[in-house]
Amino acid sequence: MYLDVADLRTFYDLPLGRLLRVLIGGRVRTLWPSLEGQSLLGIGYAGPFMRPYLGSAERCIAAMPAQQGAVGWPREADNAATLVEDSRLPFSDAYFDRVMVVHALDHAADPSAILREAWRVLAPGGRLIAIVPNRRGLWAQSELSPFGYGRPYSRGQLRNLLKSCQFDVIGQEEALFLPPSRLRFVLRSARTWEGLGRRLWPAFSGLLIMEAEKKVYRGIPVEGSRSALRVLRPVFIPDGAPAGFKPMRYDNPDEV
Repeated sequence: MYLDVADLRTFYDLPLGRLLRVLIGGRVRTLWPSLEGQSLLGIGYAGPFMRPYLGSAERCIAAMPAQQGAVGWPREADNAATLVEDSRLPFSDAYFDRVMVVHALDHAADPSAILREAWRVLAPGGRLIAIVPNRRGLWAQSELSPFGYGRPYSRGQLRNLLKSCQFDVIGQEEALFLPPSRLRFVLRSARTWEGLGRRLWPAFSGLLIMEAEKKVYRGIPVEGSRSALRVLRPVFIPDGAPAGFKPMRYDNPDEV
């Protein structure tokens, strides 16, 4: 079940939400340093992490699911947000170079439908980033952030989900090693927590950030009009005779 878009926007305006934008956004930029001249689609509530690309990307569109609701985005420029059905995006095939999925796979009733639509609107060789709560992490168990209200994933589950929707995983990052808290001394030491956690307990990150590439299969032409299936010829068997039956010759006394 999706969270309300007003609650999501309010959270990312709070001090904790602004900190998460920096920490998560930094790992996203590690995977995608620049999107110069490329088109970017965000599915779910990806606006806080798409903002760094507004000045360089050719096009940025935030697709917000109807179950979640939509708000204007970005605030400082013309609106680039649209209300959509998450399983039926209003874009033509191969329209975007990159897709970012945030607060969607962990809230949607059918996450595979979202990924299939993302695959459809991506250009051949296009890339996708999926951000989901880590099943082993503390943030999936806490209600301090929106990541505590959805369906958490393990690395294997997210990888298999992407693979089943015709994506090849090519990179991954982790984020949110600090404990979920609003205490000032915890927030002030966030970068220290992130550095230590990435080295000492990477399996227990709060979030999984996985990059995948659209897989395009190559068709194999059929030679002539022959079917690739083997054609079986029927064999006549006399009525009442089992398969492999050998008629006896009564002109030979040895067989009587």
